Amino acid sequence: MHIEEHCWHSPHLGRQMALKVYGHWGRPLIVFPCSRGRYFDYEGMGMINAIARFIDGGRIKLFCVDSIDAESWYDFGVPPAERNRRHEAYDSYISDEVVPFIRDHCRNPGVRALTNGCSMGAYHAVNSFFKHPDLFGGTLALSGLYRLDRGEFGLGSQALPAVYFNSPLAYLPGINDPATLDTYRRSDIIVCAGQGAWDEEALADTRALGRILHAKGVPAWIDIWGHDVNHDWPWWYKQMNYFLERLNLG
Repeated sequence: MHIEEHCWHSPHLGRQMALKVYGHWGRPLIVFPCSRGRYFDYEGMGMINAIARFIDGGRIKLFCVDSIDAESWYDFGVPPAERNRRHEAYDSYISDEVVPFIRDHCRNPGVRALTNGCSMGAYHAVNSFFKHPDLFGGTLALSGLYRLDRGEFGLGSQALPAVYFNSPLAYLPGINDPATLDTYRRSDIIVCAGQGAWDEEALADTRALGRILHAKGVPAWIDIWGHDVNHDWPWWYKQMNYFLERLNLG
């Protein structure tokens, strides 16, 4: 398997940021790690091996990015607005630095990578796609939370105004621009959750996201797996293989 590691100083974040590339060809996926995770976690947790046939077969090329979650949503010592500001810097790093890198690496200036991630990575994948459908061609998100005013983020409803535009279940109902909705409709949207242990909030958010998209006429594959399907890597291996087999990978 072809693997590369890259690192540069991000002007948006004011620090060194690294990423890894897996594969020589194929549809690009930008992969966000789990909460407070690192760019090498997909490899370390076994996902690269689990989906190696798609990588080695030239069907997908993964760009696994680093996170700054500990400095943004999980920095519980600063106000919500400051956490949001730091995340916005990360969002700019992704859109203004990583996306051009992916396009240059793929030798395709217009390619729209698919966003991907599990758990917190799924949040980033969904949020990045719906904020930037001009840059990304869809999302493949597993077991994510898509609102910031509850759950593990430690943000109550009173904090929602400060983080509103990074909380998909809050801002998506208000998106009515025809061009944006048309871009959503021409993208691949796959959001999945199980009904087993530790996935209750992800299940609720996945269903809520499906209802919003359905009301707007945006086709999305909202897939709910069984009561034995837990919030854990072995199931994410199976889900990734299942969805990659059925996606149009070009």
